[in-house]
Amino acid sequence: MSSIKIGIIGIGNCASSLIQGIEYYKSKSSEESIGLMHWRIGSFTPRDIEVVCAFDIDKRKVGKNLSEAIFTEPNCTEQFCKNISNHNVKVEMGRILDGIADHMNQYEDKFAFIPSDEPEAHQSEIVDILEKSNCEILLNYLPVGSKNAVKFYTQCALEANVALINCMPVFIASDPIWVRKFEQRNIPIVGDDIKSQLGATIVHRVLTNLFKERGVTLDRTYQLNTGGNTDFLNMLDRTRLKTKKISKTEAVQSQTSIRLKNENIHIGPSDWVPWQKDNKICFIRMEGRIFGDIPIDLELRLSVEDSANSAGVVIDAIRCVKLALEKDQGGVLYSPSAFFMKHPPIQFTDEEAYHLTEEFIQGNIKEGDPEKIQEYIQKSQKLGRSNQNINPL
Repeated sequence: MSSIKIGIIGIGNCASSLIQGIEYYKSKSSEESIGLMHWRIGSFTPRDIEVVCAFDIDKRKVGKNLSEAIFTEPNCTEQFCKNISNHNVKVEMGRILDGIADHMNQYEDKFAFIPSDEPEAHQSEIVDILEKSNCEILLNYLPVGSKNAVKFYTQCALEANVALINCMPVFIASDPIWVRKFEQRNIPIVGDDIKSQLGATIVHRVLTNLFKERGVTLDRTYQLNTGGNTDFLNMLDRTRLKTKKISKTEAVQSQTSIRLKNENIHIGPSDWVPWQKDNKICFIRMEGRIFGDIPIDLELRLSVEDSANSAGVVIDAIRCVKLALEKDQGGVLYSPSAFFMKHPPIQFTDEEAYHLTEEFIQGNIKEGDPEKIQEYIQKSQKLGRSNQNINPL
């Protein structure tokens, strides 16, 4: 059995949780696979995933072995598997571009990313590393707001003929221009903006759909989130949040029976609370009306380790992309994107997306089938769920 060779852009908390998880589940059996949505996808289990290259821009991480870098500050996620013995991969210097918010320099003594003293990598150097490492799938874990950096690495993936999983909210898989590039080169892509395993967005979506299915009119809602990791610190710069707010808001709006007016829905990061570290606390409020026009209010508080919550989904997305590579299927994987991502090209309910993804895993859906794609698009447009009408930023 060959491994699934992945590369990672950004060795932060999310990468740390994923790599710890790969190692953690190596010693487990299917009966002990607590916390996984799937133990086996196709012929692949979590132990078949191998990190072959990694990129960062922090001088505390660049040049280090990956097994050491994932536990290096400013990373602060829970260490649930400390013995990472099989990742003999050096963290390479990447390209900064807009990967660092200006205000991060104010926190240099604590959590901010510090640019490496090494010269930045050029596209040809990144492509060369991807090719020489035999990387098959590249994971994008760049900070929110890194629009130029995401486009740079996306082009690197295309040049190296490497599949892409876009875990953050710069729209690539939901941008028709980029989609055509992946289709033309027959390279699979899943995106955009990873959902957590059981996080704020998935809970908010399910509750919104529940209101709709039970005939409850949703009048207004908000979702507020706080955390203490560098993701939340980065998002103190509100100018970097445009696509993040679109992604999170559309994820919920796509589940409503009648689209809410902008003033009646507020979804987005609230604040950085340093002592929370990688713990994310979410507050959701929903106001609506039931039978007889009687008001109903729902309030929910969710507390969860943010990066592990993400890794529980990415570990499945990796294996779904590998299935597409084995079947020579390029372009957007619409079903896995709808299930795993907040801002896929086509939105479904989570139940629909789950069943479509199961069908994909079983080999009953060919994602590159033009008739199937047209069927998806027509259905989503009828329901007002297509995200491909959003202009690229």
